[in-house]
Amino acid sequence: MAGKKFTNLFKRKGKTGNRAIILIGSLLLGCFFFIATASNVTTRNYDVQVYDTASETIRSPITIENEAETERQRQEAGQQIDDRYTVSAEITKAKTDAVDEIFTAIGQVNDSEKSTDKRVEDIKQLLSESIKEELTDQQIAQLVQIPTEERQVSEKVFKDAMTDFLEDGVKRDEVQQTQEEMRERIGYADVSSTTKEALRSLTSFAIVQNASFDAQATASQKAEARQNVASVMIRAGEVIVQEGQTITNDVYEELKLVGLLNSTRNVLPLIGLVLLITLLTGILTFETIHTTKKNAGTNKSVLLFVFLLICVSVILLKLISVIGSTETHHYLLLPTAVAAVLFRHLLSERFAICYAIVYSILAGVILNDEIPGSLNMEAALYFLFAQLAAVYAIRNVKDKGAMAKALLFLASVQIISVLLFVFFAFEKYTWDVIILYCGFAALSALLTVILVAGILPFAETGFGVLSETKLLMLSKPNHPLLKKILTDAPGTYHHSIMVANLSEAACEAIGANGLLARVGAYYHDLGKTRQPQLFIENQMGRKNPHDHLSPRQSAEIIIRHPYDGAKMLQDNHFPKEIVDMAKQHHGTSLLKFFYYKEKEYNKDVTEDTYRYPGPRPATKEIAVLSICDSVEAAVRSMKEPTQEKIRSLVDSIIKDKLMDGQLDCAPLTMQDLQEIKEAICQALTGIFHSRIEYPDEEKVKEVN
Repeated sequence: MAGKKFTNLFKRKGKTGNRAIILIGSLLLGCFFFIATASNVTTRNYDVQVYDTASETIRSPITIENEAETERQRQEAGQQIDDRYTVSAEITKAKTDAVDEIFTAIGQVNDSEKSTDKRVEDIKQLLSESIKEELTDQQIAQLVQIPTEERQVSEKVFKDAMTDFLEDGVKRDEVQQTQEEMRERIGYADVSSTTKEALRSLTSFAIVQNASFDAQATASQKAEARQNVASVMIRAGEVIVQEGQTITNDVYEELKLVGLLNSTRNVLPLIGLVLLITLLTGILTFETIHTTKKNAGTNKSVLLFVFLLICVSVILLKLISVIGSTETHHYLLLPTAVAAVLFRHLLSERFAICYAIVYSILAGVILNDEIPGSLNMEAALYFLFAQLAAVYAIRNVKDKGAMAKALLFLASVQIISVLLFVFFAFEKYTWDVIILYCGFAALSALLTVILVAGILPFAETGFGVLSETKLLMLSKPNHPLLKKILTDAPGTYHHSIMVANLSEAACEAIGANGLLARVGAYYHDLGKTRQPQLFIENQMGRKNPHDHLSPRQSAEIIIRHPYDGAKMLQDNHFPKEIVDMAKQHHGTSLLKFFYYKEKEYNKDVTEDTYRYPGPRPATKEIAVLSICDSVEAAVRSMKEPTQEKIRSLVDSIIKDKLMDGQLDCAPLTMQDLQEIKEAICQALTGIFHSRIEYPDEEKVKEVN
């Protein structure tokens, strides 16, 4: 029983059947999207061990910090910092002052007649106790032997060298080394060897430890060095190991860190993917329902074609992602805008734009080189710009000039998109690569235009879709049938133009297809061209032939014109929607004039004799055409149409059709009828607005 109800759901015509197909199709489409994109958001697990050879190039699926490597590098940075020492200025000053004191004392005891020992004793008397404790008699004796003429130079040489070494700092384990360095430096002085030996003997007194280990400064420098080491990051998409390389311990740890060795998959990305696909399919579902609601003629075969075309487009994306990486930019060759343009012509421009957005987001996911958590924004924006440009540009596929302009515009947009990302990229591209990518984009535009021009006519014919392009072609004044109406029935032509204007305005007011109503109005009275002189708008002041015909004969001629017109439209292979508008615009209404004329002498006459066979208007557009047809004819017969008269007339015509049941089959609400009334009145007010009455030439002359 349940299965039978389910089957009947698809057999239903109208909104319920289409909506069921749309919902089930959306569910299947969502499942297809999930299958196509699941590998792009989840990580792949590898069964490898240390020292194995990588069978393929493995990239990191995520961006994560390698904490162990970061800590190792920070330890190395800290170890490279030398210990910090504090140089004691007090020790440096004390030694400098002591040497000054020694050389001053030697200068004061300069009596050369005294013995060396006596002079040593005199000098010791002048020195402080601390110096005498550190300085031996032998060292003083050697200093006393320095010739008077070299004493000043030797003092300067010694003090300069000592100051340089002490200010640099002398560590405990560097005292002897520093003393030796100072002795070597003294050896370069321009003094006698005796003086050099005397100065060298004083080196052990002058050079002492004056630099002590500074634990706090050392720790601070090491901490700063550690902080200056940036965190070692493994970026999403970064190559961890190349194909054919050996998996070392470090590589194995990185694979483990990024989760490529974990057998338990993270379900959170899949949950996120389900939410994304739900949103995308929800957009498509809403727009499809909205489009089929607005275009009542949308059949199930069109919906099936849309479903299959979306699937094929996504499969092409997946193939491109599987064949090679996005670094080759082969996706630039895809004529992705074909589907969007076909949807614009088969369904609506709004649906095509929504599809373009959805498809571009899917492209960003699928073309991410299977790096979870990343989107290929370059590909997504390229596809979005290409599709929007194509939807805007490719309109009339049968106009070669328009298609050439569309190709030029589409190629320009796609090439600009390529250059945009090339110039934004940090990677430097060579000119031959840039030209290659632009060639890809131009070739993609050419393929798009060719495929649309080849597929769209067959799709429109095969699915019986009345596209905007086809309606625009039928609305051209140079169409043979419109020329026929103009030449054979000029009054009818003018009437049709006026009805078309009213119908389009009224349909747009209620959300119906205004362009369809306009084109249908152009051809709704085509049948009058069979006998144009029998219709009053074409008599142009001539005698009315109906004066010489019986009411029944006149009625037969007039009642036949909707069906003659429908037959002529069918013979010229017009869309069913236009044929129905010609056939149904009078519905089963009554020819009141001839009916009451016969009733004057034949009381037994029935209304059925003077009613159109029908059928009654079945769509919003035909119902609006029926109302506007009656309104235009009635207003044209008014001598002085005013706003009040026009509003009253429109209201009475709508009420009369309601009471006669002519609108029973049309999906119109009372609110729709009110909006139709307002739109018609507003349009007629603009047509029949009051004008200034200019005086004639004779009156002007009299005034002057």
